[in-house]
Parts: sequence; C-alpha cells; structure tokens
Amino acid sequence: MLLVPAAHAQGPAPALPTAKPRPPAPAQPAADPAYEAARAAFEALPEAQRRAIQDSLVWTGDYNAVTAGTFGRRTYEGIVGWQRRQGVEPTGILTVRDRPALDAAGEAVRKSLRFTVQADPASGAVIGVPEKLLARKSPLPRGTRWQSTDGRVTLDTTSSPPGGTDLDALFERATAVTPERKVTYKVRKPDFLVVTGETPTGRFYIRHAAGADGIRGFTMSYDKTLTAEVDRLVIAVANSFSPFPNAAPAPEATPSATLSPGGARPGAGAPAPFAPPPLPGSVARPVATGLALGNGRVLTAAAALETCPSPLIGGAPARLTLRDPTGALALLEGGQHAQGAQPPAIRVEAPASGEALVVLGAEAKGAAVAPGTAGAGSVFAPLQPGAGGAPVLDRSGRLVGLVARFPATPRLIAGVMPPTSHALVPAGTIAAFLAQAGVAPGELAPAHPQGASLGAAAAPVLGSVVAISCGR
Repeated sequence: MLLVPAAHAQGPAPALPTAKPRPPAPAQPAADPAYEAARAAFEALPEAQRRAIQDSLVWTGDYNAVTAGTFGRRTYEGIVGWQRRQGVEPTGILTVRDRPALDAAGEAVRKSLRFTVQADPASGAVIGVPEKLLARKSPLPRGTRWQSTDGRVTLDTTSSPPGGTDLDALFERATAVTPERKVTYKVRKPDFLVVTGETPTGRFYIRHAAGADGIRGFTMSYDKTLTAEVDRLVIAVANSFSPFPNAAPAPEATPSATLSPGGARPGAGAPAPFAPPPLPGSVARPVATGLALGNGRVLTAAAALETCPSPLIGGAPARLTLRDPTGALALLEGGQHAQGAQPPAIRVEAPASGEALVVLGAEAKGAAVAPGTAGAGSVFAPLQPGAGGAPVLDRSGRLVGLVARFPATPRLIAGVMPPTSHALVPAGTIAAFLAQAGVAPGELAPAHPQGASLGAAAAPVLGSVVAISCGR
C-alpha cells in the first residue's frame, strides 16, 4: 500500500591485534548530472515552497511520500513524470512557468474533493478531510467518523487521555494477524506508530501519536476496488495530520531518553510525519548504525562502511581500530557521547525461526525501534537507510546479532522501507570479536522477561545506539 560533539581527547590507544588489510572499496556509481542539478535547484528554494511542490505532486498523482521538503528520487521522478505529461522537457527542474501550472493542477484536484484541513474538537487533533467523498459525519467516543455515502471509505479519529493506554498496547493490537487480516507494513517509533494492512476486501492505514496530552490518532479504511483513487487521499490525510496542534515543541531529547518502557516521550507535542524523513538542515543522514561499548568504542557491521572511508560519530572523525577475522565487524573509536555506554547482554544461541525481535536503527537524531521476526540467519523488519550495523535484540533485551548490511538501492514505498529480510552478523561472532578486543558483555537485568514489550526490551540499549555518518 502506498500510503508510516567533538571526539574525546585520549592518550595512545591500547595495543590491539593488527587489523587485516582492508579490501578496496567498490567503485561508486557516477553521479547523475541531471539529478544533481535538480537537487541543487530544489534545495535552493525555501522549505515552505519545497513542501508545497511535493504537496501538489501528491494531488497530481506523481508523488507518494512525505511532504517533508527534502529531495530524493521520489521527488525527482515525480517532477519528471509531471513534466512529461505536460509535454515539457523532463529536466526535474521546475521553471517559472512550471510552478504555477503544477500548483494549479494540484489545487484543482484538492478543491474537487473539498479537501479541508480542520480541527477535530472531539479528538483534539487537526486533520485533512476530503469532504466531497466523506460526506457523512458522526461522533465517536473521543473522536469523529467521516464516511462515504456508500460506506466504502471511512476515516476515524480517536484519542486517549494520559494514562488511558500506551503505544505498545496499541501497536500490539494493530499488528495482530488473523486469517482475515494481513499486516503489510508496521513501524513503531518513540512517539508514534504506523500500521497498514489488508483484509480480503479492504485496506487500512492506522497511525497513533503520543504526547503530554495522551494519544491521538486516526484510521482510514477503504474497499480494495477503490485503491487507485483512495491511496492518494491516504497520503494527503497522513501528511495533514497534526495530533497536538496547540502543544509547544518539546525540548531536544537525548538518545537515551527517546523511548520509555511505555513508549511515549514525555512532553512530545510537535507532530511527527507519518513516515520519518531525513531532517533538513540538521546532521547528515546516517550511513550506518553503531552500538556504543563505552570508552569511546563503537561496534558496527564492516559492510556498512564499505563506501565510507571517513566515518563520523556525532560529527567528529572516528578511527577504525579493529576488524574481526571474518571481515563482518568493525570497531571504531570516537565520540564523547559513547564514553559511558555499557555493552548489552549477548545471547549466543540463535533465535528460533519466527521469534519476535527488536531492531534499533540510528536516525539523524536519536534512534528508531522497529519490530522484527527471526529467520534463518536473518531478521525480517521494516528498516530504513542507515540500518546497517543496527543491533538486534530478543524480547528480553539480549543482543542476538547486528544487521549485516542495508541494500544499496532499497525499494521504498511511500518514502519508507517495507518489511524486508536482512542478513545478520550472529551473536557468536560478535561475542568472539568483543573478547578479542577486551570488551566484556553486559548482564541482563532480571526485570526483563522474554515476553517484554518493544519499549521495555529496547529501553536499556537505546541510549547506546549512535549514528555513523560519512565525511567527505
């Protein structure tokens, strides 16, 4: 479904075994001049204009991702596709004539559906509603229902006061699979979740966000035969959704504070996009995920650094100090924020096929928690670019592996990666490598049973997840 610090000054490093010669990095594909020119032109625009272009492309049916104002292949291909249909040169760069024409085309479709972004007093959220299609409106407990006259398309808002429920409980309920219900995409972040799926006759999109005022969300469901028409509306509704419009932006959270066992980040008020985009104007997007071990050391998958000769942690240079004999793991040094981290407990025995797992991937700020399922030497999970090296835990919080690599050309849907099988560096290899480096694994806290929720399993390790970016 389309539419979810400077390095710490240290003395000489302790002697470590000599690292194996590093194989030459594979040649990177040549840059596409047309794409790079389009990127430069797009990024030179103010953010409001960039978002408006993407919003118009949503309505013209040429873009099916987050209107975050960031440039990527979907934005480029959306502009090129629209230009081709207009019979103009498909450069990916909108001229002074293209912009008004694109805006008018998007606005015409929006108006034809009477798409109105409005406050919903019953839930407290703000949401866009295609009122021509969803002409019937009725109250729900702590929410509102908009529905088509034939009942084939429904949009429900919902809310829960603080302490009424939590994201973990909602996530478990939303991802429940039955013979009549299949989940096609699921993501659980510190302060929001997205789940999509289908039944024999219909499709659904669920989103909930947590903040100081409780939890607010919406569900959109529709008949499968209406997919071509309604998928675009799902994206527009999701992009318009503001769960806590009157809340002040929350202060910047440290990575260790981004997820509590209950799942909600206290004070979170700013609306999160329905699928997390890169953060424009902030730190570089991670090329890999690292697991801080303390004393400035960070463990990651070696394959995640194949095309990054100059890794950075927290914006500061990181030094490769050791690779394991199999070439699967790399140990870096650098980053003050990694000084006090403690290694997690390690589970050497492989998880059983189908066992519920948790994957912690680094993002531009903080870390993301994704549910996973164990396969044969792999994990099946909806990970995002930069997840190579991400630690994988069982539901008791023990490390069972690292994501070995992330696809160089991932297949994104609505700007996000659908659940995919990713190979793991097994825990036994990790344990042997850490022993070689003189790093002792941690001990499992007795309060974490195997059946713990995503939040409870991830919380002790979340603060040790660091983003690795690439210097030029």
